[in-house]
Amino acid sequence: MKGRTDAPQDRGCLVGICFFILGLGTLLPWNFFMTASLYFQGRLNTTEWSNGTVVVRKEYYFNNWMTLLSQLPLLVFTLLNSFLYQRISEAVRIAGSLVFILLLFILTAVLVKVPMDEDRFFSVTMATIWFINSFGAVLQGSLFGLVGQLPQKYSAIFMSGQGLAGTFAAIAMLLAIASDADSETAALGYFITPCVGTLVTLFSYLLLPRLEFAQHYLNKSSKYDADTTDELLKESSTVENGKLNGHANGTVSSSTTKDSSAAETEVDPCPDGHKQAFLSAEQVEKGEAKASVIEVFKKIWVMAFCVTFVFTVTLSVFPAVTADVRTSFPGKWERFFISVCCFLIFNIHDWLGRTITTVLRWPSKESRLFPVLVVCRVIFVPLLMLCNVQSRYFLPVYFGNDVAFAIIMALFSVSSGYFVCLSMSYAPQLVEPKDAETAGALMTFFLALGLSIGAALSFPLRALV
Repeated sequence: MKGRTDAPQDRGCLVGICFFILGLGTLLPWNFFMTASLYFQGRLNTTEWSNGTVVVRKEYYFNNWMTLLSQLPLLVFTLLNSFLYQRISEAVRIAGSLVFILLLFILTAVLVKVPMDEDRFFSVTMATIWFINSFGAVLQGSLFGLVGQLPQKYSAIFMSGQGLAGTFAAIAMLLAIASDADSETAALGYFITPCVGTLVTLFSYLLLPRLEFAQHYLNKSSKYDADTTDELLKESSTVENGKLNGHANGTVSSSTTKDSSAAETEVDPCPDGHKQAFLSAEQVEKGEAKASVIEVFKKIWVMAFCVTFVFTVTLSVFPAVTADVRTSFPGKWERFFISVCCFLIFNIHDWLGRTITTVLRWPSKESRLFPVLVVCRVIFVPLLMLCNVQSRYFLPVYFGNDVAFAIIMALFSVSSGYFVCLSMSYAPQLVEPKDAETAGALMTFFLALGLSIGAALSFPLRALV
């Protein structure tokens, strides 16, 4: 078998490009529905005359419900990972999820041209958001497992694609607004874009097994799993036979016992740096067994708190509050204001914050200042609520200028991306290498928990404005 040094080259960076597109595709559902909030609110919040003034007939709180129903599936499927992934093959999970995401995007595009009363349209849209993000959660978890079989840089490429998904959606919305087409046609063109994007993502996944570089690592991992299973079965059979023979003979010679012990202990190192599939009793006694989930959590609880708190703060006001901010310069700029100052600025600076961690990692993972700075981000909640959010009922406007809102959004998003990336990267470093996988799984759960808590808090916070 070839070693890592004999691995074929990634010609034309095709595998890297495929994983970048796959990363982009995993977050298209969340970003395209979020960025289109003005379209959905336009169809839902119809107005009527009342006592000589224009009032909204019914408030649906689309941004709040969209955020909650987008993030809850991630939490649910994070908990169901072990059950789902062991029973459904990787190809079915990835390709099947992409097909269903494509069909739901097509349904959303078709609904642009279908007249429908507000209540029914809201119900259909919420159901679509729930299911499309459920498939997105399965897709994301499966692809993280797939890219983990390749060298580390491909995980970074995959996450870069995820980071730019929001920017892609914001640019698509800007182009739709800038077109001379009517609002209905512009919305149709906007939702056709993720249909094409999802189709390209599916083709990228289907192309991977045909690329020699990807074959080398993916086939190697499959062979390793099969070899490990065979070895475990042989070892189990050997131990059981030894026990039966020992009972039959009444005794076991010391030389036989020594040879049997050696057979159990001397396991050849797994190829390509993989960890050994199992540990002998002697290794367990030496403390080489994996730590329990509770023991791992005790070591990483600060980072788990940090990633939960960061996303709780972020999702509590973005986009439920920030998408309702209005410009202080009415006119043509008003059409572009939310797409630029809310979504584009957030996604670009969030990606910038994540990128900064490649050259700057401060504070250190042991520093008590780290969780303090994370908690200090809560100041962005009142700052954004005091911007020119419309409609408002209780709080006054202190930051009515567009520049002030843009600056607050930039700092808000940079700090979000920076502290999330640091928290996720610090956690595995706080445990033994053998427990890094457990730490990563725990952090993924707390990340999803933070998103869900933030989405739930967006309801009372929006009502307070």
